[in-house]
Amino acid sequence: MSEGEMQTWTATTVQLANVADVLKRTRPFADVDFATLPVLKNPERIDAKTGDILVEAGETSLYYWIVLSGEIRAELFESDGNRTKAGLALAGEAFGETPLVLGRKDVPFQIVAVEDTSLVRFTEEDFWKLMAACPSLRKVVLADVATRVRNYQVEALHREKLVSLGTLAAGLMHELHNPGSAAKRSASQLRENLMRLQKLSLRFSDKPKTTEQMECMRGLLEHSMHGCRLKAMSSLEQADAEEEMGEWLSGAGVENAFSIAPVLVGMGFDQEELRCAREFFEADQFSDALNWLESLVSSVGLVCAIEDSISRISDLVMAVKKFAYEDRGGARELDVHDSLQSTLVILGHKLRIRQIEVEKHFDASPAILCTRGVALGQVWTNLIDNAADASPAHGRVQISTWNEPEWIGISITDHGDGIPPEVLPHIFDPFFTTKPQGQGTGLGLEIVQRIVTQKFGGTIQVESIPGKTTFTVRLPLNGSTVSGPSSK
Repeated sequence: MSEGEMQTWTATTVQLANVADVLKRTRPFADVDFATLPVLKNPERIDAKTGDILVEAGETSLYYWIVLSGEIRAELFESDGNRTKAGLALAGEAFGETPLVLGRKDVPFQIVAVEDTSLVRFTEEDFWKLMAACPSLRKVVLADVATRVRNYQVEALHREKLVSLGTLAAGLMHELHNPGSAAKRSASQLRENLMRLQKLSLRFSDKPKTTEQMECMRGLLEHSMHGCRLKAMSSLEQADAEEEMGEWLSGAGVENAFSIAPVLVGMGFDQEELRCAREFFEADQFSDALNWLESLVSSVGLVCAIEDSISRISDLVMAVKKFAYEDRGGARELDVHDSLQSTLVILGHKLRIRQIEVEKHFDASPAILCTRGVALGQVWTNLIDNAADASPAHGRVQISTWNEPEWIGISITDHGDGIPPEVLPHIFDPFFTTKPQGQGTGLGLEIVQRIVTQKFGGTIQVESIPGKTTFTVRLPLNGSTVSGPSSK
């Protein structure tokens, strides 16, 4: 039980014969001949009140339960700490058979009484005796297991994708907010620049211009229209150049000398290039000419900033669209490199926050799959996200692709602590997780394996030592392939 909670349900050992009549009214025992049953331990009758927790997630004592009256609910702890309904069992139904048949060592769910409920539970030993001796019960149990596993696979895939999208949402909002805010600021500054440019243009055009003045301005304009990329300089070099330019402009009587100097230096102007304006224009006109030029150069830079911001937003939207809708439609071609890059764009905020370097070696050519497979982006999201979690701050994640005959190989490597040898055989088991309760569903790698093997006809392997863990995925280039790939 959880700390602070008290167990109010009671367990009473009963003779099997005394509950035979009520068990006959349940699905599993409807056709069982109690006279032919093997020797069983006396089962326990459980009487629970509404809200009682009958089984805690992670318990290692497994039972086969029959609901005589009332209703119970299976709950799964999600990564956000909330609990999600995983299933219900009503009067006449059974539960607990799936962990037993699948060979699990613990219970993945928390079992809670929805209302006052009475149950009978059999030990693991007696469950297998019943399975061996009662064909009718065995048929019901196996049908229930098949139904639960099928429903689990459908719901788990959907739930894990929602969990993945939820995990990415905060980062995406941050990623969209930054370029959106930058574009808004640039647009506001651009409006102010255009108004100032108009005033300067009107003032600057009052007097006719000589041929030398027109040639000088034409050259300066051509320079300012070279593009969006500012001249690359070190911080110290740039500060010295701006200070020198500001002093030169101030000495020439230019208005706002130290405000316009950084813009002119950033666009690559130097004093020699501006000397023609100082030579051919009178002092007041020279000041207006330089301020007009700065306004124009600054406006070009702001337009470039807006373009960059909108391009960034478009890239993010496209990446999310590819992630969310790549499973639509029938047979198609799918670029593995494009799918990996879209995932990296979506996870970019998390990787930057943790200052994790991503090293890409995209050597596969071709990297196009002809497939009906779905949710490849979900595979990369789980693997790269896990690699980021396993990596130390300022760590490195390596992503590599290569070709084998009829196959494409993809590996994702982190340099964290590694996976303990005793844990390694279980990492693809459903609901297995080494994370604290509420921080991991234990579904991610199981779903990754299912997508790779069942949807794409590929394979997934993991190798781990302290300081290096590598997940290797191999996918057939032309759909499912009968023979497996060779090891790299």
